[in-house]
Amino acid sequence: MFVSQSSKAYLYEEYKETVDWLLSHTEQRPKVAIICGSGLGGLADLLEDKMLFPYKDIPRFPTSTVEGHASRLVFGKLQGRECVCMQGRFHFYEGYSMDVVTYPVRVFSLLGVETLIVTNAAGGLNSSYNVGDIMLIKDHINMPGFAGQNPLCGPNDERFGVRFPCMSDAYDRDLRALAKQTAAEQGCDSFLQEGVYCMLSGPTYETIAECKLLQKLGADAVGMSTVPEVVIARHCGLRVLGLSLITNKVVTDYESNEKANHEEVLRTTKQRTQDLQKLVSHFITKI
Repeated sequence: MFVSQSSKAYLYEEYKETVDWLLSHTEQRPKVAIICGSGLGGLADLLEDKMLFPYKDIPRFPTSTVEGHASRLVFGKLQGRECVCMQGRFHFYEGYSMDVVTYPVRVFSLLGVETLIVTNAAGGLNSSYNVGDIMLIKDHINMPGFAGQNPLCGPNDERFGVRFPCMSDAYDRDLRALAKQTAAEQGCDSFLQEGVYCMLSGPTYETIAECKLLQKLGADAVGMSTVPEVVIARHCGLRVLGLSLITNKVVTDYESNEKANHEEVLRTTKQRTQDLQKLVSHFITKI
């Protein structure tokens, strides 16, 4: 089903309507939100005392149309810590406007969430990365933003944040240090990387020339999500930890027969899911 990208910016009262509905349906008041990337929704299955809300039942909430995204909001406790998980995110390539793509993040902010953990499946641009590596995101390149598709374009509501927010500290340094410490404790540090994530709008995978360009720009991994959510989270004052699971290595050789495909992405996430779940669930106990 095609979803038109043309849409007015949401009003503060519309976000509040969603928040009030959620608060009236659960007694949980999470301080941590997790957005699960392609094939990574299993994180939400680890929650105890779960309450599940299909997106279609939540006022004003969009729905995900991508395989590997379950389209539900899950409240519960992870290692005793109250969390809310998005099983399925929204993408610009689905035809959604940036306002829709980032709608849940402002909802989280109004719910009282203070820390956002974003996960995604990404292609490895850095030649030293291996399929199955987990990359801590230390910075991003917002390609859609270069083309004018920044989720903060339009009127600014000061109740969420300032007109011109800083993005040089988008990915919290202290949270990254905690994640590295947790990875070492859990035996995940041998496949933990740290690098720059680049977002392209998709849904096509990158051409060889595009991959070579992104490498020259300093990107270590490339994907089709995450950055708009992080921009809005920082605008709202949330701390952010970003994790990319490297599910494939990009093709940079014109003689290669390799081709990126979504099946490979889901297959790799399935193989590494337990490690990522272990890392996130133990990390949460430290914040």
